Amino acid sequence: MPRTTFQELLDNGCHFGHLARKWNPKMAPYIFIEKNGIHIIDLHKSIVKIDEAAGVLKQLARSGRKVLFVATKKQAKDIVAEKAAAVGMPYVTERWAGGMLTNFPTIRKAVKKMNTIDKMKEDGTYDTLAKRERLQIDRQRAKLEKNLGSIKDMNRLPSALFVIDVQKEANAVKEAVRLNIPVIAMVDTCCDPTPIDYVIPANDDATKSIAYIMDVCCQAINEGLEERKLEKDKEPVDVEEEKAAPAGVKLRSRKNASSKLAAAKENVVDAAPAAEAPAAEEAKAE
Repeated sequence: MPRTTFQELLDNGCHFGHLARKWNPKMAPYIFIEKNGIHIIDLHKSIVKIDEAAGVLKQLARSGRKVLFVATKKQAKDIVAEKAAAVGMPYVTERWAGGMLTNFPTIRKAVKKMNTIDKMKEDGTYDTLAKRERLQIDRQRAKLEKNLGSIKDMNRLPSALFVIDVQKEANAVKEAVRLNIPVIAMVDTCCDPTPIDYVIPANDDATKSIAYIMDVCCQAINEGLEERKLEKDKEPVDVEEEKAAPAGVKLRSRKNASSKLAAAKENVVDAAPAAEAPAAEEAKAE
């Protein structure tokens, strides 16, 4: 069953492309018609591509991997920050720092610097500093929080990138392609879909369009996270018993226990005729 319908995409303005004179010929397969100098996106193809991208996002979330959302344009940044935070995924909405992926160890050092400042405030070291030093540290902390605060929990490279507006986030796409990280993106008629692994042809300028596509994709991520949680809850009985056992006591596996039980039953069956034989002889003697 499709995750969206033609009417829902139409109502949210996902079909509006860019001006026909600004189009990219490589987007021709996803264009339905030109009307009043504006290209109209084929929403039937958009539905197929949205389902494909949602399936990939669900699988990534189910396997416990992270998807980095990238959207620094004004129309999308607040929406992406809200939706990505709701599903516990990292996001970049302020500025794409050059080398965020290709020079990831350096980015991690900056994040650690932010954590170090937090520890200074907790252990009282911050209070011993001069007022001027405290102001400098506060400014540095605020700057790091603004640019890197949303990825402070990302300890390794993301398994995929979700990009809104491929033209504006060209650097992010280039870094992902260089590191062979799959890219999922909302692609408008003025963009080049060639470097994108999972193209979602849709209007990337309208707030309603961005919010709707983000809703569908985040819903898929939520499903993956719930399935992962259910799989973790279904632990084998043996594992639970072993956890409940005192330290140093190792429980026998069910396989050994069942084989010993079967052997005990066989011994009982064999012993029964042997016990009946003396009783029969005594009866004859009488």
